[in-house]
Amino acid sequence: MRALILLGLVGLAAQLVDGSLGMAYGVTSTTLLLAIGTNAAAASATVHLAEIGTTLASGISHWRFGNVDWKVVAKIGIPGAIGAFAGATFLSSLSTEIAAPVMSLILLSLGVYILIRFTAFGLPRGNLGKPLRRRFLTPLGLLAGFVDATGGGGWGPVGTPAILASGRMAPRKVIGSIDASEFLVAIAASVGFFVGIGSENINFAWVGVLLLGGVIAAPIAAWLVRHIPPRILGSAVGGVIVLTNVRTLLRSDWIDASGGVQAVAYIAIAVIWAAAIAYSVREYRRDKANESVEAVESELRQRTSAEEETAPA
Repeated sequence: MRALILLGLVGLAAQLVDGSLGMAYGVTSTTLLLAIGTNAAAASATVHLAEIGTTLASGISHWRFGNVDWKVVAKIGIPGAIGAFAGATFLSSLSTEIAAPVMSLILLSLGVYILIRFTAFGLPRGNLGKPLRRRFLTPLGLLAGFVDATGGGGWGPVGTPAILASGRMAPRKVIGSIDASEFLVAIAASVGFFVGIGSENINFAWVGVLLLGGVIAAPIAAWLVRHIPPRILGSAVGGVIVLTNVRTLLRSDWIDASGGVQAVAYIAIAVIWAAAIAYSVREYRRDKANESVEAVESELRQRTSAEEETAPA
């Protein structure tokens, strides 16, 4: 019972992050399932089954708050579903001994990317309003869908930063569209896992509590996306993913590191993680201060201009 409550809280927290940042529900949830010894394919299948419900709730919530571009959803979601089905069947064919560290490597790579991307660069805002082309969204969807299924997460970490980097959509629209299109990815990945491993290795009680936590959090996250600084949240989530998956790899048969080596690695990661969050907080405050100064200067210019226009000749 305690494990189910913990999974429900993880589902809630992961969806709050995912709905606010456009990524990390699958990566966070799968990382936890791997950490407690779940089979890699079963972990990804469990998360994707739960995501059918959470992404539906999240998509509807984002749509109601005006955060979804349905043209982008269609252009990236359909190829994403194809890639997810292929990734699920591929992961199902790997042995457990190979799949667990392989998945941890994928998750670790995504965690490092999230940590660096949001800590160092924040969110680009140039080129807003320019259309996103199908020739960009189709291969992005295929890749993100494949990585998502094989890594137990990755649709958001691959898709969200790529679209944000284009600077052609407002961040809230990117996050809402990615969350809505993930519904198609979750369905395709789940079908692929049922074909590959069947249902006997899936704990449906775990699916249920992850789903419940995610559904509760979805509308809250859709509202919070306008208020929580994504830069700070990205740094925090990236650090969690890196730390957890380094732990899995160090304890795997591939490395089998001693306790001393593990302790040094954890301390080093914790220091880097804390520094990244501190830097993100500082940069966020600086950006807000600059925005305030620019707003004041703009208001002063407008007042000066208005006074000059009304002054007698």
